[in-house]
Formats: sequence, C-alpha cells, structure tokens
Amino acid sequence: MVVLQPFYRKITMKHISIGEASIILGVSVVTLRRWDKTNKLTHKFRTFGGHRRYNFNEIISLVSKKEQPNKKVIGYSRGSSSDQKKDLRVQSEVITNYIKSRYNNFEIIEDVGSGLNYKKAGLKKLIKMICNREISALVLTHKDRLLRFGSDIIISICEKFNIEVVVLNSDTTATESFEKTLCDDIISIITVFSAKLYGARSHKNKKSLKAVV
Repeated sequence: MVVLQPFYRKITMKHISIGEASIILGVSVVTLRRWDKTNKLTHKFRTFGGHRRYNFNEIISLVSKKEQPNKKVIGYSRGSSSDQKKDLRVQSEVITNYIKSRYNNFEIIEDVGSGLNYKKAGLKKLIKMICNREISALVLTHKDRLLRFGSDIIISICEKFNIEVVVLNSDTTATESFEKTLCDDIISIITVFSAKLYGARSHKNKKSLKAVV
C-alpha cells in the first residue's frame, strides 16, 4: 500500500469523482451511473474503495461540444441611479453596435444601482449565466460598470470558464463623471452603515425598556 500510494495520487490528479463529473456536465449522479452501464460515458478506473473516476479532460471536452453552439455574447451596462437613464442608454447602444458587428447570438443586460451593490438583479443573472456556461463573451464599456471594487472577481470567474471579456474603454472616465459615481458609492456606504448602527441602537433600547418594565 505504501509503495502504490504516490502512483495513486498521480493518477487522481488527472481524474475526478462521479460527483464532480455530474456537476460539470449538469446531470445527476444517477444519470452518470446509467450512462456507464450503457457505455455512453464510461469511467476510466475505480479506486480501492470501488468509486468511479472519470478523465477530467474528456469531461471538459464533452461540455465544450455540448454547450458551445447555444452560448451567448452578453453586453452588460449599469447606471448608478434612476436619473442616469441617458448614460445607461448610451452604454447599451455602444455595446450593441460593437457586438452586432462581430456576433449574432447576443443579449444586453442592464442594471441600475450602486457599483457597491452585489445584489442587483442584472448582476445576479449575469453570474448565474457564467456559472451555467451559457456565455462565450462578455462586453463592457468600462470595467467598473460591473462593480466598483469587485470587477476583478467577476473577470477571474470568466477566465475560469474560458469566457472572453471585452472592455471597450480601458480608462476610468465614463460618460458620467468618476467623481460623481464615487461620491454616490460613498453615500451608499454611509447609508448602509447608518442603518445598521441605528438598527442596533434601536434593538438595544428596546431590550433596556423591557428590562425596566
């Protein structure tokens, strides 16, 4: 057992479990077991405990062949507030013109909200599409349209899923001034902090009142 252990580790680095394969392929473990029995997709070997192991590169190849034709190019635009509708429209038009000249299957996702807000509906939809491998490319006018301080995280996730990220303007000057958007973000931080602070104080005061009564 001691002699075989290094060799066993070397093999498992290139192979994945049935659970991991099911997540990548988007099917259940039961389905994979059925495919194994019918030779539709067979495992490469079993561990000493009898668990199936699949070739990682083969699984990735199957995913690429399966999903590539249906993948979309996504254009993402964001305005800091509802009074920035003009800027949002300009962003979407610029992105649409760029995509139309190069791709056919595309969708524009628009968001309204602070660059510090991670719970915007459009952003959540974008992240879900990335993780579901529904996207081949992501187009932005500026990198900070994703998030003010977290855009690199989203871009790293895109790289993990082999999604091309196109930033049309590499500078930090958007159609709405950098100073104004940064000011809006600071106000958002203060608002959230104040709400939590006063909420905590209110809770504390209620407890003190109950103790007196």
